Amino acid sequence: MAFDGITISALVSELREKLTGGRIYKIAQPEKDELLLTIKNQANQYRLIISSDASLPLLYLTNENKKSPMTAPNFCMLLRKHIQNGRILSINQPGLERVVDIRIEHLNEMGDLCQKILTVELMGKYSNIIFRDDEKIIDSMKHVSQAVSSVREVLPGRSYFIPGSDKADLLQFDKIEEQDAFLAAMAQRSEPVIKMIYQYFTGVAPVVASDICFRAGVDQDKPASSLELHERQSLQEELIKFSNRINQKDFCPNVVYEKDAPVEYGVFPFSCYPGFFVREYSSVSDLLFSFYQEKSTVTRIRQKSVDLRRIIQTAIERNSKKLDLQLSQLKDTEKRDKYRIYGELLHTYGYEAKDGDKSITVVNYYDNKELTIPLNPELSVMENAKKYFDRYGKLKRTFEALSTLSQETKAELDYLESVMVALKLAKTEDDLNQIREELSESGYIRKKSSGKKVRLTSKPLHYISSDGYHMYVGKNNFQNDELTFQMAEGGDWWFHAKGMPGSHVIVKCKGAELPDRTFEEAARLAAFYSKGSEQNKVEIDYIQKKHVKKPNGAKPGFVVYYTNYSMAIAPDISDIIEVTEK
Repeated sequence: MAFDGITISALVSELREKLTGGRIYKIAQPEKDELLLTIKNQANQYRLIISSDASLPLLYLTNENKKSPMTAPNFCMLLRKHIQNGRILSINQPGLERVVDIRIEHLNEMGDLCQKILTVELMGKYSNIIFRDDEKIIDSMKHVSQAVSSVREVLPGRSYFIPGSDKADLLQFDKIEEQDAFLAAMAQRSEPVIKMIYQYFTGVAPVVASDICFRAGVDQDKPASSLELHERQSLQEELIKFSNRINQKDFCPNVVYEKDAPVEYGVFPFSCYPGFFVREYSSVSDLLFSFYQEKSTVTRIRQKSVDLRRIIQTAIERNSKKLDLQLSQLKDTEKRDKYRIYGELLHTYGYEAKDGDKSITVVNYYDNKELTIPLNPELSVMENAKKYFDRYGKLKRTFEALSTLSQETKAELDYLESVMVALKLAKTEDDLNQIREELSESGYIRKKSSGKKVRLTSKPLHYISSDGYHMYVGKNNFQNDELTFQMAEGGDWWFHAKGMPGSHVIVKCKGAELPDRTFEEAARLAAFYSKGSEQNKVEIDYIQKKHVKKPNGAKPGFVVYYTNYSMAIAPDISDIIEVTEK
């Protein structure tokens, strides 16, 4: 669901209750587009996260602290100069716009009381954090020039205004004139009712419009102008109820789940998801933290792994082209034996040829069939034979060299694919650091000549089977080697997707015989954490760890085994319990 104006209204109500009157104790900028304000109010301490990330703009209270850079960015230093130790006077939202104004009272350099506004605009790719007085912009997290936007410049010294909108305010829908205007507009609009609602009102997300239609008993896909009188009246009544609930701050933060997966979240109970499990939260901040924490982490990690992805993708493309060329050249060597046979037959039957002949037809004693051998009439028969033997020797040497080179290139390509899979599994900066260290040791990234070595603390994933057995999953090649050759014992079971990059999965059994259900759950983990995770079924090899070997000089994560069991299984781990390591 979008972070819409109704959700922001509920959040502003919560922030106003907890933060008004509080003092800004600390200001940090842990990310280039994110602020973390620490606020003390009546013996309580709060941390307010403000993110203007284009893909995931957010605003909520959290208990978690974040590590800040050693040198604070300029925007953070400016805020510290002006509003650190400032007092929050008010927190407001203009109508249902996706904008929050935090008005702060502070002392200026002369010791006089002044007021500034920290404006948070949560508008998707246009999101921004703007520091201003009542009219002028002092500075902003993101500068927007005329070249970028012809609608509004966001630069120091420019006048501040919210981009104009001709949409109606749902908060005012209790007024008769607003209701009449909506009904008149509905009679003229031919688009589906759901679309008409979220386009007509400010800050209303499509899922809210869908829920309003459901409550009113109106088909959301029906053209607005074709609604019957009783349908228009029912829709009008539901919109009035929504408007009143927002104005009365009668919020109920909740998340709707289908099985274990969150489907939607909102600040009012949904009626359009009958029979779904609903989890209620005590605050909007708790809801947003829970719903977006994993998504935010994935987004951040993906941004921070862009350089690694580019390095690996470039190497994959280069090795793929090299392998294609090698295989093409290898195919050309397939005719080498023909030239050897030509030479041998010329040595045997060459006396039958006459000077100046362009070919000779002889019986091939390998298959007892006639064979015509082309000749260079300017050369003798023995010189022609030598020419064919030379060509055979060259192609044979090329075949032997390319056979080795193509195998090495294929192994390198498989290795790079395994690193790409590991990048998809990375959830923390420690995971990325471990992959970066691996690429450094493999020569894809230049090693740092100075500085202390980064301490790697990333750990394998840990699951518990339905029968109580501990199952571990390597998130990258270093962890795969650690799991298989350090953590696992000889009698433990080892699982891996057949013929494709993926994680090593180890099941600790301490000599006990594993139940079939645990075999299947471990195989599902190996399928899920592999390149084939999007397939319906993945073939999984499994074997006791004592049969898994690592060749000398092999790349991280590469192993060999010569006897194994196999099963084809779906990559579904929704019912497998993950252990959270502390």
